Amino acid sequence: MSEQQRLDIGGVIGETFRTYGAQAGLILGAAFIIFLPIAIIDGFIENQGGFLLGLVGSIVSIVGTYWFQGMVVQAVRDIQDGRRDFSLGELFSSVQNVVGTLIVVGILAGIGIAIGLVLLIVPGLILLTIWAVVGPAVVIDRPGVFGAFRRSRELVRGHGWAVFAVIVFFFILIAIGRGLIAALAGTISETVVGYAVASLVGNLLLAPLGALAASVLYFHLRRLHGEPDVPATAEYEPRRAESSSGL
Repeated sequence: MSEQQRLDIGGVIGETFRTYGAQAGLILGAAFIIFLPIAIIDGFIENQGGFLLGLVGSIVSIVGTYWFQGMVVQAVRDIQDGRRDFSLGELFSSVQNVVGTLIVVGILAGIGIAIGLVLLIVPGLILLTIWAVVGPAVVIDRPGVFGAFRRSRELVRGHGWAVFAVIVFFFILIAIGRGLIAALAGTISETVVGYAVASLVGNLLLAPLGALAASVLYFHLRRLHGEPDVPATAEYEPRRAESSSGL
């Protein structure tokens, strides 16, 4: 593989931050709507504790994260022509046909990665890497649940270490940000409201980074594999439309 064909880690990181700035109003509005109910649930869980409540909270968080990621990839796609065309309502509508698939994919990915991390750590990190763009694949390619995992693995193939580096960078950044927000919230109020506000602020400011990184990675990997750009706003015929009928 020539140097020109390698994934540009710095380019992905830089574009992620630039897109955040360019689409901040749209992305933060979507994040507020999705993560507000999750923040309320998190507030009760943090205040009450308990394994079952924690499990429910984790599932709800995964569902919200992948739903949000699906909308963010549409926002990234939208701005490729240099202007923003989607309204907040249109952004939600743009993923309504794949919300169920995104939720199933998110739950399966969360379970698989968690098991891999708990058992041996390395398998979990491998799955985290090869499934890095499974959410964008669901929205853009529409291959169904299992097809999305295959599609993500195919796009990441040959660029695993670079993709992993991007994941690690944003993981550390988001972890530091969440730690600071949680610490600040703890000094203000250790109530349901305090925990809920900390969860909302953390998701509102930091969740877009992870979702944007996955979306930008997806489009960069498409280009590296020689695939045509996805039109910014025009109707797009998925590359694997024939497999969209299956889960």
